[in-house]
Amino acid sequence: MKIGLCGTGNMGAAMGTRLMEKKHKLTVWNRTTRKTRPLVDAGAARVETPADLFDGNDIVISITIDDKAVKSIYEGRGGLLSGNLKGKLVIEMSTLMPETTRRLEKQVKAAGGAFVECPVGGSTAPALTGNLIGMVGSTPAAFKRAKPVLDQLCRRLDRVGSVGAGTTMKLAINLPLLAYWEALGEAIALTETAGIKRDVAADILADTSGAAKVAPARLPWIMDAIGGKFPKAAPFEMSGGAKDAAQMVALARIHGFAVPVIDAARKAYKEAATGAWGSRDFALLSAWRVAQSKKRKPATKKTGKRR
Repeated sequence: MKIGLCGTGNMGAAMGTRLMEKKHKLTVWNRTTRKTRPLVDAGAARVETPADLFDGNDIVISITIDDKAVKSIYEGRGGLLSGNLKGKLVIEMSTLMPETTRRLEKQVKAAGGAFVECPVGGSTAPALTGNLIGMVGSTPAAFKRAKPVLDQLCRRLDRVGSVGAGTTMKLAINLPLLAYWEALGEAIALTETAGIKRDVAADILADTSGAAKVAPARLPWIMDAIGGKFPKAAPFEMSGGAKDAAQMVALARIHGFAVPVIDAARKAYKEAATGAWGSRDFALLSAWRVAQSKKRKPATKKTGKRR
């Protein structure tokens, strides 16, 4: 199958590699051209604009960082909506606000195309092996058309409703995880006050209710980062965590209810995403929280004389 890929960041590049391994012919575009180089060197073609991706391709997959970037990619000069969409399928895999994907679906349909949203759970490693979890929002007909390609990227693929439902489901599964890294950091900060060895604390946390499913693999990263040794890899950057947390809070507010836990975590991610921490993995929010705790002086008891 001939597929266009719009966005070759960490996740886009991993999915592109997977699709090429499955013998699909790939055409790529990215705002930063150098990020297309690994896929081009592996045999992918490169085009000058997003609109050019529709030339010779029936399916175009789009994956980028946020709603602002998506608006530019679709509606900007040479954007996807300026291409020949008649009869083509657009699969949007970015994590966006539901109102954004619903708007995109209307625009793509008006241009003669079909639209599927499919944000995914998982990072670059499962993307390379086809083990992502896909949450689809679409019409039944569009889902049927997209399914053969998405099945090669995902170990589990669910159509959860119409467009907007997929992005909502993605934000829902990310919410407890984002809150967890903040809570874990607070827990480790407590162990630091007692001088507990970090490898011991990490092992106990990983072996008890103190660990989420994903924690054991990342706890060594976190403990190393507390000591000033940071991993080179950042499968999902802190800035992305800050963006997702803000989207979760915004979506809840649109529907008129409070989400106090993720709202508190949102503030932490926003602060942590500044400076060097912004490009580090979002799980290292735990290490950032410990670093913050060490900046605070312990409370001292006030003493007074009896009268």
